[in-house]
Amino acid sequence: MSEALTSRTGLVRGGAPGAVSWGWRDLLTLCKPRVVVVMLVCALVGMALASPVLPSLWVVGYGLLGIGLAASGAAAFNHVVDRRLDAMMVRTSRRPLATQRMPSALAIVWATLLSVSGIGLLLWQVNALTAWLTLGSLIGYALVYTTFLKHATPQNIVIGGVAGAAPPLLGWTAVTGQLSPEPLLLMLIVFAWTPPHFWALALHKRDEYARAGVPMLPVTHGEAFTRLQVWLYGWLTVAVTLMPFVIGMSGAVYLVGVCLLNARFMFWNWKVWRGQDPKAPLAAFWFSIRYILGVFGVLLLDHYAASLGF
Repeated sequence: MSEALTSRTGLVRGGAPGAVSWGWRDLLTLCKPRVVVVMLVCALVGMALASPVLPSLWVVGYGLLGIGLAASGAAAFNHVVDRRLDAMMVRTSRRPLATQRMPSALAIVWATLLSVSGIGLLLWQVNALTAWLTLGSLIGYALVYTTFLKHATPQNIVIGGVAGAAPPLLGWTAVTGQLSPEPLLLMLIVFAWTPPHFWALALHKRDEYARAGVPMLPVTHGEAFTRLQVWLYGWLTVAVTLMPFVIGMSGAVYLVGVCLLNARFMFWNWKVWRGQDPKAPLAAFWFSIRYILGVFGVLLLDHYAASLGF
């Protein structure tokens, strides 16, 4: 009965490499949903900060849907381009294209459908500026970073971080329809945070990157140099996260919250820099995700506390 069912649905579970064995979970995996959720939280904060009152639910809903679809499409293109590299690394070896249980052609169609739907929805229901900026970030991540920068320079994360830093800017322009210094500062926060976040993971996965031939910083410049860069870029992130208070974009609630977050963030970066705890890089990586969500969370809390007169 189960064989008949899989035959009718077109799914072959546990098939040989190259067999049609994909399912809807594989399509979802191509979208990198955890990464997209973090991006959407940052975009939502950008939307909220763009207006002294609650933004239109219509704009918020269509804006997040469009940005989310486009981000999912970029992630799916990343799976296609990196499928051979993914097969060489333990962390990514079970991905649908790395195991060959999904045809690359299908993944390309899925990525294109998501991307076109997202950009089209933004253009139709939000505004042209957000649509074009989203398209630019999609191209920057899926093509410029994944296809070229990732394999060309150990500064791939720094240069390619521009595309990944776009969500709060996109959220802001979705509400206002225009650029201003404040959303660029929000983008700068994510941009500064990206190197210590990802280099911590690269330290943990150094041997895998070396085997795959990817010029990540620990591979090309050694672990000691990378640990120092995590420490220094951590301090750069701290400085940038204080700027919203300095320019009057946020108040005391944000200052207290971000100082507490920065203290914990730099504690983990210090442990990475010292190099005495082999578990520190991975722990720092996971905390850095909670950290960036926390930074944008306290920005949001401060914004609405100020609107209520606190």
